Amino acid sequence: MTEFRDDFLWGGAVAAHQLEGGWQAGGKGVSLADVMTAGDNDTAREITDGVLPGRNYPNHTAIDFYGNYRDDVKLFAELGLKCFRTSIAWTRIFPNGDEAEPNEAGLKFYDDLFDDLLKYHIEPVITLSHFEMPYHLVTEYGGWRNRKLIDFFVKFATVVFKRYQHKVKYWMTFNEINNQTGLNEWGLFTNSGILVKSGEDAEKAMYQAGHYESVASALAVQIGHQINPNFQIGAMFAMGPTYPATPAPADVMKAERAMQANYWFADVQCKGKYPSWLQRYFERKNFDLDLTLADLDVIKAGTVDYIGFSYYASHVIKADANEPVDFMTPMANHEVKNPALTRSDWGWEIDPMGLRYALNWFSDRYDLPLFIVENGLGAFDKKDADGQINDDYRIDYLRQHIAQMKLAVTIDGVDLMGYTPWGFIDLVSAGTGQMDKRYGLIYVDKNDAGEGTLKRGKKASFNWYQHVIKTNGADLD
Repeated sequence: MTEFRDDFLWGGAVAAHQLEGGWQAGGKGVSLADVMTAGDNDTAREITDGVLPGRNYPNHTAIDFYGNYRDDVKLFAELGLKCFRTSIAWTRIFPNGDEAEPNEAGLKFYDDLFDDLLKYHIEPVITLSHFEMPYHLVTEYGGWRNRKLIDFFVKFATVVFKRYQHKVKYWMTFNEINNQTGLNEWGLFTNSGILVKSGEDAEKAMYQAGHYESVASALAVQIGHQINPNFQIGAMFAMGPTYPATPAPADVMKAERAMQANYWFADVQCKGKYPSWLQRYFERKNFDLDLTLADLDVIKAGTVDYIGFSYYASHVIKADANEPVDFMTPMANHEVKNPALTRSDWGWEIDPMGLRYALNWFSDRYDLPLFIVENGLGAFDKKDADGQINDDYRIDYLRQHIAQMKLAVTIDGVDLMGYTPWGFIDLVSAGTGQMDKRYGLIYVDKNDAGEGTLKRGKKASFNWYQHVIKTNGADLD
């Protein structure tokens, strides 16, 4: 019975804006993340009109990976990482996004970071756009509403592909590109730089932005393969399986349509075409999107090499009595709690078997290699009297999910490339802007108020995951 492949990519995942800090260092420009204030589980992050005095923008300093990366990478090597998933901050390379020439200081930073990783035989796994883009492209062009963004993104992608063609093999274009299908302001802004205007149809704006992003991704895939045919360039989706609330056929159909509505991006990026049901939906809604035959040819020719995805929780949905015939109710889906599952400190349902379900769901539909690039437990960590953090709850969470991952490989035959737990070093939460919402195996001394020494320390989960990597997942105890 085959378990994990010999070259399985055990690693950890972060994003540039959530750990780097140095928000103006080396000529970096203002990104979307730089205009988002701190929040918490009850208070949404605020998106401000530029950087305003006296407001708390936690991503500005984050955990100062920018100034401490060499020591951090040594710690990653001690953990035994085979790969390190991060992103390139677009604004370090093109501060405004529309410059004629890239910023050499930003390019040099990633040269140095990748060299350090490779010195310890840690493969960089790089996302091009991870919940951030130049803020100037929002204020000047309207974000991804504008077709011009395709050219700006492709130029950025081309520059970094060429620069790092001998240092980076694994790439992803857009992080959780389907995150914006919820149509909430946070998802639309972080994914596409869109703040919905008065009278604007948010759903139409999302589909238009999603189309332009899909074209940009497909062009980037084609250019990347021309630069280095050995590149592995993937898509990345937020995966949260949706189960029907009951066996009632309407609930089953509602869950099916919810999955289709959330993962049409996968059809476009992996199959190279829009699904039939969505084409009919566009017609019924009279969206009249800027979607050309040339665009469709680009999408068809620029499909990805693998699927990267995040997995944190599953969902349960119920059809309403007056459910429309197409079962499409954006922003009005009736989600219910799953009585069979427990929940995290942030109310996210903990469903390890849902990861196996997700792996099978993707594998059946797209027949591509899969890469779990985010998975983890956000929790309040407390130090014991001796200063140690015994996060057995995190170990238990990861153990259960890896066990299900192993079943997907050994029993179901899923082609799995690797596993990178999210936020394996404590960082700023994207959703809430908090530090106290901790995912890490490595502790960082900083709290929600921004207080702390930034000193790093190992949690109990560090030693546990180190052993898992050493045994290639054979021993999870």
